[in-house]
Amino acid sequence: MFIIGNPLSSTEDPLGEKGKVVALVTRQDLAKIKLKALRMRIWFRALSKIERAIVDLTIKCVEKIRSNVLTETIAMIVDKISYYLEENFVAKAEQVGRSIAEALSAFGVRWGNEECSAWKNDRCFVRFIGVMALN
Repeated sequence: MFIIGNPLSSTEDPLGEKGKVVALVTRQDLAKIKLKALRMRIWFRALSKIERAIVDLTIKCVEKIRSNVLTETIAMIVDKISYYLEENFVAKAEQVGRSIAEALSAFGVRWGNEECSAWKNDRCFVRFIGVMALN
């Protein structure tokens, strides 16, 4: 996730009003975020037409974000995209991990370990196996 804000001057406090570290987001950063959202098929599903237009116009017209209002708006949109990216990854990890955990559980039971039958229902194990398979 990107932390968005105006560039620091020598007299500003490094923590913003809300306690967030202030950093600079350029049009290249926004273009990368947009590309990732498009590739993951989140761009049209998660964002409204207005939100997509704000990001598109910011990429086309603004080199560095200087407006506090635009900064807050872009931050909200980037948070929304990152939430959907994380949610999408966890869902895929659980889907992949579930089938692998069921297979491993069946192998363990066939080898005589009856406790392995619980593996397919262990959510943490399923997620772990799914993340390992996706990475």
